[in-house]
Amino acid sequence: MQYESINNPEQLQSFCDNISREPVIAFDTEFVSEDTYRPELCLVQVATSQHLAIIDPKEIPDTKIFWDLLATPGRTVIAHAAREESRFCYRYSGKPIAGLFDTQLAAGFVGMEYPASLATLVQKLVNKTLPKGETRTDWSRRPLSEGQIRYALHDVTDLIEMYDQLNKQVNNLQRGEWLQEESERLQQKVIDGETKENWRRVSGASGLKPRQLEMIRQLWKWREQEAILLNRLPKRVLRDDLMVELARQGTTNQQKIRNIRGMERRGLQDKYGEIVKAIQTALNTPDDELPRRPRGTRRVVSPMLSQFLSTSIACISRQHKLAPPIVGNAEDVRELLGYELDKRKHDLTPALLQGWRGEIVGKTFRRILDGELAIRVADVSETQPLEFIDC
Repeated sequence: MQYESINNPEQLQSFCDNISREPVIAFDTEFVSEDTYRPELCLVQVATSQHLAIIDPKEIPDTKIFWDLLATPGRTVIAHAAREESRFCYRYSGKPIAGLFDTQLAAGFVGMEYPASLATLVQKLVNKTLPKGETRTDWSRRPLSEGQIRYALHDVTDLIEMYDQLNKQVNNLQRGEWLQEESERLQQKVIDGETKENWRRVSGASGLKPRQLEMIRQLWKWREQEAILLNRLPKRVLRDDLMVELARQGTTNQQKIRNIRGMERRGLQDKYGEIVKAIQTALNTPDDELPRRPRGTRRVVSPMLSQFLSTSIACISRQHKLAPPIVGNAEDVRELLGYELDKRKHDLTPALLQGWRGEIVGKTFRRILDGELAIRVADVSETQPLEFIDC
């Protein structure tokens, strides 16, 4: 396997100049994420029609020129399950990947398994078996062996051929716009995760009162800053359950904080003053600036109706040659039912009523709720034996 090894800024500049003229670029990354605040980029593998290369971020700490290239419109960029790749691109360039074609996502739009691993799709589309020997490699350690590098390169060598097949199927089904819309939506979710406060995701906080939620928010902000400073996972700075207990007690008394089981461990003892400061900030917050509690479950949403429509998603998906998980789940169905049957002033439009989902799911669900559509057993021998019929 012949490949280029990019190990210094001059080589990276030259390589990016060369591949900038390529209409299609396939790439993948290797990273470690177990102990650091953000995943640590350790390797970038790149394939085009003319090039196969390894870029080593451990040797070239500033790889911005490569990410700027991927963020510049004018080409197709192929990746598989590209959440972390999108995160790296935004982190280093400040922009999403332009022209992204995610092979995992595309497979879902043509009715294949979703989410499918790269190995599964390579087997189905290219009839090859990917090697498995380095699945537990610590990619941050150097030097990398020739075997490790070849293993990493296998993740990109078939992406262009997979793209050719999947793109043809997507276009035959006239789903190019759907795929682009979904790719942009998923990249925006990644960007939101990087830029917005996600304190509501603290486990166990949903039932707290507004003042306690403000304490969660202030403790979350402190924890994020501390995690960045230490380059540590936030939950290893302060666990979610301890944040919730601190909010429930709402005390600025350091001795009482010390007495909370779990708060006595090394690493937190010299942080009590900062924790008290965060809690005090929450206690000083005016009532009209406190966060609202999430809305409770709407009583009008019948569990039976919700279950029925969740089953209907699979039926709709199969009829449209879509993988059901890519369309929606039970939570999406409950959100739609609440919106349709008990709409409230500040409700946002549910995902199942937006974009391509609204076209194939939203309209169908509304006809079902209006009694215009029914489901019947069409063929008991089929994997998907149900079909919709007009009432």
